[in-house]
Amino acid sequence: MDPIVERRVGELTIRIDRTLCVGFGDCMAVAPDVFEFDEDGICAFRADPGSPETERLIEACDVCPVDALVAIDAAGVQVAPRRGR
Repeated sequence: MDPIVERRVGELTIRIDRTLCVGFGDCMAVAPDVFEFDEDGICAFRADPGSPETERLIEACDVCPVDALVAIDAAGVQVAPRRGR
């Protein structure tokens, strides 16, 4: 699997950096319909993430303690992780 995986989810593009993820699972606690662990214990996208609320998806990316998740809006602006949190 590629070290960086990207997918459009709702209004956002979400990027998972598999080299940074250490499997805390904080993102899954916030958005269990979007994220799951793969066979290596690393964050992965669920097959069908549905249409989660944008703010909840941003929060799921923002809570990652190692910044393995990035959320980018339609204008190409990074909205999570938020700087200075």
